[in-house]
Amino acid sequence: MSSNDESLTGRSRVTVFAMFGTVFGSATHHLDERRIGDVAVIGPLTPAVEWPRLWQMARSCGRPAAKDTELAQWILIQATRAFVCGSDRIAQFHDRGWKLKAGGKRVRFETTYANRDHLWTGNLAVDDLSPDQVAERPSRYRA
Repeated sequence: MSSNDESLTGRSRVTVFAMFGTVFGSATHHLDERRIGDVAVIGPLTPAVEWPRLWQMARSCGRPAAKDTELAQWILIQATRAFVCGSDRIAQFHDRGWKLKAGGKRVRFETTYANRDHLWTGNLAVDDLSPDQVAERPSRYRA
């Protein structure tokens, strides 16, 4: 695990989904042009929600003794579920610009997990989303 001291800007597939009322974005970043070492970039899009909320959700829903790698797997599987199954998906874009702001948390998986080698979380911004797309959603559950 390491901190993310620099912002990262990219353009790739983006999935926008809700989880426990908060809207998150998930994007893919490639570490080089060979597209080896895929990185999942995930962060909140709902205004005034900060990236630690995502880790708090993982901790609330995971095992009490879970380490960061296991929590990162939980986070990644939630974004994958929205992408693959459409669960709580708000929007999906084939090619959209995004920016992961400085700060956040990075986890490298010991072995590839859900086709990703890394999870980078932080405050995320996605180009051209409407206020309705990122607004807090009603939810019966809170994590």
